[in-house]
Amino acid sequence: MDTIAGFFSFITTPVSWVIVQFHTVYGAIFGADTGWAWGLSIVSLVILIRICLIPLFVKQIKATRAMQTLQPEMKKIQERYKNDKQRQSEEMMKLYKETGTNPLSSCLPILAQSPFFFALYHVLNGIATGKTIGVINDDLLASARKAHIFGAPLAAKFMDSSDKVEALGATLTDVRVVTAVMIVLMSFSQFYTQRQLMTKNVDTTVKTPFMQQQKMLMYVFPVMFAVFGINFPVGVLVYWLTTNVWTMGQQMYVIRNNPTPGSKAQAAYLERLHKHVTNHGKTRNRRERAIVKAIVAKGRDRNEFERKFINGLTKSGLAAQPDGNVVKSEGSVATLTAEDGAPTTTAAPKRQQPKRQSKAQRQSGAAKAAGGSTAANASDASGSSDSGASEPTSLSKSEQPKDASQPAARKAGTPKSGSGGRSKAQSGQRKGGPQRPKSPSKK
Repeated sequence: MDTIAGFFSFITTPVSWVIVQFHTVYGAIFGADTGWAWGLSIVSLVILIRICLIPLFVKQIKATRAMQTLQPEMKKIQERYKNDKQRQSEEMMKLYKETGTNPLSSCLPILAQSPFFFALYHVLNGIATGKTIGVINDDLLASARKAHIFGAPLAAKFMDSSDKVEALGATLTDVRVVTAVMIVLMSFSQFYTQRQLMTKNVDTTVKTPFMQQQKMLMYVFPVMFAVFGINFPVGVLVYWLTTNVWTMGQQMYVIRNNPTPGSKAQAAYLERLHKHVTNHGKTRNRRERAIVKAIVAKGRDRNEFERKFINGLTKSGLAAQPDGNVVKSEGSVATLTAEDGAPTTTAAPKRQQPKRQSKAQRQSGAAKAAGGSTAANASDASGSSDSGASEPTSLSKSEQPKDASQPAARKAGTPKSGSGGRSKAQSGQRKGGPQRPKSPSKK
C-alpha cells in the first residue's frame, strides 16, 4: 500500500488541500470537530471531481453506444477468422480505425477518478494512524480523529479491532452497523445503476455478446464493492457511496433525455416528445430538433419506435422537416384568403359519413312515405266522388279496365304485398272515405 501511496503522492497534497478548504467552510457552520463538517467536505470533494469528469462521461456514453453498434460486425470478424488470432486482431483494429471508436473510452471516467480515490484513501489512512499528510497539520489531524459520522469515527473500518475503535472514541457495534449500512447502500446503488442501463438503455433489436458482458458486470460489481468495502475507512465509504449516487442520478438523466436508439428509453422519450409537439405544434429546443433531424435523415433505416413517432405526427396533421422543425402538413390544412388579401390557413373540415340505419328504422320510414301517399289518394278519391255522385260505385268484369286494380298505389311507390306499408294503407282506406270497389270473383 505504501508503494501505491507513493505513486499517487503527487495528487495527495491537492486532495488534502481541497478537503481542508471545504472543512473551513462547513466547520464555521457545524463546528470544526463534527462529523458533518468532515463528512460534507468529502461529499463536496466528490461533487467537484465528478463535475470535472462530465466531459469524459459524455465521451464514455458515445463510446459505449459505438461499441454496441459495432458488435454485429465484430462478431462476424471473430467467426470469419476464428482460427487466425493475428488476422482477427488486425481486422478489429481496422474496424476501430474506420469507425473512429476506442474501446478504452468507456473506462475513462473510472481511470480518471482512480487517482483521487487512492489519494483520499491515503489521507484517511494517515488520519487513522495519526500521521500528518499533505496540508493536514497536527491541529486538523486531531480534529479529524474526533469527527464521528452517525457514531462511527471517520477513519474506522469494519474489520478493525475493538481496541483500535475504542482508541478513536467509539464502540465496535456502532462502527460495524454504520459501515454495513454504507456497504449495502453502495452495492445496491451500483447494481441499480447497471440494471437500469441494461433494461432501459440497450438496443433490444440487436442481441450481441456485449449485452451478456454487461449483464455479468451487473452482478459482479456489487459483490466486489461488498468484499472490498469491509476494508475501507468510513470516510472512503462516504466518498464511494456519494460517487455511486451521483453516477446513478447522472445516468437516469441521460437515459431520460438522450436514450440509446432502439431501447425502451427511446420509446418512452419519443412518446413524451410526440405529446408535446402535438400540443404546441413545434419542438422546444435545439436538442429536440437534433433528435427529430436525425430521425428524418434515417429514412427507411428507422427503427420501430421512430417509425411510430413519424406516423403519429402524420396522423396529427404535422410533418417533420429535414432541419428538425415540425410544421403543419399541407394535406391537413386549407388555404383561405382573408378580407385584406392575406392568406390564412385553417384546418380542412372532416368528411361526415352517413349513419347506417337499422332495419326497423328503414321500415318505419317506408311506412311513413306510404301513409302520406295513401292520404293523398284518399283525398283525390273523395273529390271525385263529390263531383260525380251519379256514377255507379261498382263495375262489372267486362267494364273494368285492365289496369284498374290498384293503379294509384303502384305509381305512388306503395310497397309490394306482404310489407307493413301496404297493410297500413289498406287499413287507412277502410276507416275513412269511400270504400274501394272490389273486383268480381273469378268463377
